[in-house]
Amino acid sequence: MARMKFLCDADRCIECNACVTACKNEHEVPWGINRRRVVTINDGKPGERSVSMACMHCTDAPCAAVCPVSCFYTTVDAVVLHSKDLCIGCGYCFYACPFGAPQYPKVGNFGSRGKMDKCTYCAGGPEADFSTAEYEKYGRNRLAEGKLPLCAEMCSTKSLLAGDGDIIASIYKERVMKRGYGSGAWGWKTAYKETISV
Repeated sequence: MARMKFLCDADRCIECNACVTACKNEHEVPWGINRRRVVTINDGKPGERSVSMACMHCTDAPCAAVCPVSCFYTTVDAVVLHSKDLCIGCGYCFYACPFGAPQYPKVGNFGSRGKMDKCTYCAGGPEADFSTAEYEKYGRNRLAEGKLPLCAEMCSTKSLLAGDGDIIASIYKERVMKRGYGSGAWGWKTAYKETISV
């Protein structure tokens, strides 16, 4: 079975935010929540890099390890999802995630911020595929339609890659070989506890 993964090539990202906009529009994500965001490091200085960040669907997800109600689960495609019906909004996953993926839908005091929201890799949630309940809670289930996440499909520079981890790694390996210098991949080793060998 495929292990679905994301990879952002920081050497290609131009900080256009098309991935952010595509995600928000596709899933009708509420104002104030960004399941995906672009972070720029060394903004305006030599060595500036932009990285598109969201849930990396980690092999050994720290959010799942700290959740007191076990609302996180991993699909057969290695996509880390959560159940909003089980979530109590404690925020432990928010603090455990090195990528800042889980987010509160509202600002306020503890208990009034709602249940956590995160990137679903366009794979919906625990409800039946294509159901109204699934769409209202998690957005469109593109994976069940045989499509990849829209954020990666909309990336004009193909900086953001999504799909089978082995295929993504081979595409990235080819890019690095052509460049002739080190990796511009961000987050791969942290999330998947493995390296991309060159």
